[in-house]
Amino acid sequence: MTLASFFTVSIVQSALEQGCIYALVALALYISFTTLKLCDLSTDGCFTMGCAIGAQVALLGHPILALFASMGAGVCSGYVTAFLQTRLKIESILAGIIVNTGLYTINLAIMGWGTSAGFSSTINMFQATTIFDMAKNWMYDLVGSWYKLIVVVFILAIVSVALLFFFRTRLGLSIRATGDSLDMVKASSINPAVMITIGLCVANAFTALSGSLLGQYQKSCDINLGTGMVTIALASLIIGLTLVGARKGGIGRQILGVALGSCLYRFIIAIALRFNIDASMLKLISAIIVCIAISFPQVRLMVMFTRRRVLARRDRGDYEC
Repeated sequence: MTLASFFTVSIVQSALEQGCIYALVALALYISFTTLKLCDLSTDGCFTMGCAIGAQVALLGHPILALFASMGAGVCSGYVTAFLQTRLKIESILAGIIVNTGLYTINLAIMGWGTSAGFSSTINMFQATTIFDMAKNWMYDLVGSWYKLIVVVFILAIVSVALLFFFRTRLGLSIRATGDSLDMVKASSINPAVMITIGLCVANAFTALSGSLLGQYQKSCDINLGTGMVTIALASLIIGLTLVGARKGGIGRQILGVALGSCLYRFIIAIALRFNIDASMLKLISAIIVCIAISFPQVRLMVMFTRRRVLARRDRGDYEC
């Protein structure tokens, strides 16, 4: 198999499209995991909820409004998670698990809205008009099949720029300071509970927006769509920050690294599929990628230390001779 046949245009195009969609979830974890230093495990359920609400609104004939409705639902999810942490003093991991568990039933009810049963695990959107259908009517003659990529890149760019400017405002700096030093924030008369609440609301809004985009992208919604989303987003986040060394850079460089990491992750998954790896193995591959990405800096330090020790022993041996 030649390199040209391995990386076809359709594979590259699909990897970039899905990478940009999932980059929104990676940005959400960048806010909660990297900035606020919190483990928000409600991501899986929030992603599915964004997809479900977006699908229902799109079926009513409002695909653009569906994006904002999903973000509003994500804000509600983030608020509940933050309330459990800040007001009821529940640990962040446990609070995320509680919200994620509750969202499972809520998502079933959202997907079954308007049906006789009241609950459903799937939504078919093939009869609905999506933003990608609208973009196809507008720009297919100009850009061909790349119209989907243009849409998701445009949305990702708007979200990234908005997040960049937000973190440079007084409120954004307060949120960043909350993750860096909680005691310093309290000493500065800033309410850390409010900062955590705002940060989680913004993060979950991005997660729900990503779910809504993916639902319109594949024209379907499934109750298990968000399973493992934390692993996928964490892999994208760690890969991106490790790839460009963004931990030492500014906010703009970090956001760019997150987006690049998400696209690179989708390329890795695409390569795995090209090797005819069973789809049921993708979760295991994701876990391995996360493990490698997280441990890479430490492994690099160990290799450097080993090389220095070998060189030191060799020089000492030469000196003794």
